[in-house]
Amino acid sequence: MPKRILVTGVGGAPGFDLARSLQRLGCDVLAADSDPYAAGLLLPEVAPHVLPPASDPAYHADMLRLCATARPDAVLSAVEPELPRLLHLRRSLADLGITTWLPAREAVTACGDKARFAAVLTEHGVPTPETVLPEDLDHAPDGLLVVKPRHGQGARGVQVCRTREQARVLCELTPAPLVQEHIDGREFTADCLVDRTGRASVMLRYRLLVKGGLAVVSRTFTDPDAEECVREALAATGITGACCFQGFIRDDADGRSRVVMTEANARVGGGFPASVAAGADYIGQYLRGLFRQEVDHSRLTYKPDVTLTKYVETLTTSEGKPR
Repeated sequence: MPKRILVTGVGGAPGFDLARSLQRLGCDVLAADSDPYAAGLLLPEVAPHVLPPASDPAYHADMLRLCATARPDAVLSAVEPELPRLLHLRRSLADLGITTWLPAREAVTACGDKARFAAVLTEHGVPTPETVLPEDLDHAPDGLLVVKPRHGQGARGVQVCRTREQARVLCELTPAPLVQEHIDGREFTADCLVDRTGRASVMLRYRLLVKGGLAVVSRTFTDPDAEECVREALAATGITGACCFQGFIRDDADGRSRVVMTEANARVGGGFPASVAAGADYIGQYLRGLFRQEVDHSRLTYKPDVTLTKYVETLTTSEGKPR
């Protein structure tokens, strides 16, 4: 189904690979990012556009202006902070004949705020690290602690410490921080697609080598416990569309939950090409759901033990100022 798709956030791995995957499926891709040096703007045969960041007051008008001029059939965002703004623009985009597939506002909040994510999973009995805010630091669990921004991504600002006193200092240095127990085990990501009826497909991959929050080496695997835990987390957040959830599988559960969910992103994950390489028609079925066609979950099965390695690629060299 060749379509004209606007992909935002092409400077990061999720948006870059989403734009490239859509091209391979025959789509005409409009690539957008707030950074004029974003690598995805240099992909061959994309139409590049620079937009203000979602936090900029000019974002609303500039996004509508671009869509009114370029007339994409749909908008897909790979920038999670942008989703609340797109929810606000959804009706205006629909008036232009532009399709979106956005989670409910509550799901966007649950995935974008790590404190809310932990609270939602705890409410639904889904294993997640014990989490406290700075004002409750005296109640933090014993042992290693993780201090991180509530709204961060890409592992930016994540610090590990040994004592509550150290955590207190790190909270002073971290914007909108929270504190969690440190989980030992094998870290994994689940690439998920939840159709509009709530039916989900889950593709699991280990994060074997992580740099800057991105799994640069991933290997697919199957694990009934991990899959079930992911499905419970999906149901708890109420998310639909393409998303990715992260967690750990403990090597030694010692009476505790073997699988622990740590965070979620209401967008495709940066390592989703591993699931595609393992046989899942992930982006093809995402497109079907986007345009309100039935998602064929039988095409989202995958093989375990498929390893994907990402690497730095030189796209082009040029003279003069960026476009």
